[in-house]
Amino acid sequence: MAKLIRATSRRGYNLHLEYDDGVMGDIDLSDLVGKGVFTAWNDAAVFAAVTIGEHGELRWTEDLELCGDAQYLKITGKSVEDLFPNLRAHADA
Repeated sequence: MAKLIRATSRRGYNLHLEYDDGVMGDIDLSDLVGKGVFTAWNDAAVFAAVTIGEHGELRWTEDLELCGDAQYLKITGKSVEDLFPNLRAHADA
């Protein structure tokens, strides 16, 4: 799996993400704002303070993270099985 190497916040609750395999793209997270733990993003400064955690997660606070791998799948339009074909073989067995 590609490693998330850069995350940059953009206007409108968007992030620009870059991975070590050259994949890059933007994701819109505005649909999460104000819901559950994402109420923290009501303060735009919190959203802007995104970092990458030690396991490749997008991180804002200790309690507010998103999976970097899941965002990779969104950007590329690939499925888990596309990246890990052996999973399909095990499911069919």
